[in-house]
Amino acid sequence: MTSYRQELEKYRDIDEDKILQELSAEELAQLDLELLEMDPENVLLQHLEKQALEAGERDDLVPFTGEKRGKPFVPKNPTREIPREEQITLEPELEEALANATEAEMCDIAAILGMYTLMSNKQYYDAICSGTISNTEGINSVVKPDKYKPVPDEPPNPTNVEETLRQIQANDGTLEDVNLNNIKDIPISTLKAICEAMKTNTHVKKLSLVATRSNDPVASAVAEMLMENKTLQSLNIESNFITSTGMMSIIKAMYHNSTLSELKVDNQCQRLGDTVEMEMATMLEQCASVIRFGYHFTQQGPRARAASAITKNNELRRKQKKI
Repeated sequence: MTSYRQELEKYRDIDEDKILQELSAEELAQLDLELLEMDPENVLLQHLEKQALEAGERDDLVPFTGEKRGKPFVPKNPTREIPREEQITLEPELEEALANATEAEMCDIAAILGMYTLMSNKQYYDAICSGTISNTEGINSVVKPDKYKPVPDEPPNPTNVEETLRQIQANDGTLEDVNLNNIKDIPISTLKAICEAMKTNTHVKKLSLVATRSNDPVASAVAEMLMENKTLQSLNIESNFITSTGMMSIIKAMYHNSTLSELKVDNQCQRLGDTVEMEMATMLEQCASVIRFGYHFTQQGPRARAASAITKNNELRRKQKKI
């Protein structure tokens, strides 16, 4: 047989609130009646109230006696007499002008006198640079930021790709600058066809393929074009998806080109690597025709070699023009 205490263990973890919430209105009324029968005169409640009234209050650690300690606060005299040696006497006209000046005018006067600690930098420089009262709200005004001037987006490139391709293939003499920048929907086959047509073109001097989503197949076509074209002077293929393999083919093709003077290949989708940068520096040292090269080197060695080579090529070009 189990003991009485063990029988009560199963009621220890009962949630009384949950049980009361699940009771219906009739069951709650029945519960009130049963509690009233168990304690008809509220003996327990009366006992708790009596115990609370008879409990004494706890004494304060430091009892309050009402005594005032310390020195009473005496406000200082706000009007301080200015010493005689610090007093400044102005002319009557200036005294009258300063007495009638507004806060905005006083702010500009403070800026002119160099009292920049009394105002913000914007208020100070506005007062110095303008000939009129620039701060119309006084020294204590809230500095507001400059109004944002929205910059409109660049208009889309109006170049007709198909028409440009036909002109390049026909070796049109009126077409000297091909600008396909930021046209992202040009098919790879069309870009390769443009490079193929540029092999025999003798009039286009500048070709820009910036942000055209060109990749390694296009880079290979560009390399083949550079080996055969003898007219192109400027090539820009920045901001594309050319990897180190495609870029290496373009750099090696430059050894067979003697007319290109400007080459820009920066801002590709991934880092080109140290090998490509070393090859770039070697190409610039051996190709005297390149006088402008657009690429941000990550290594100090190739960067220094490239800078020295570009300086040497420009000096050589300057001497050739004098002859």
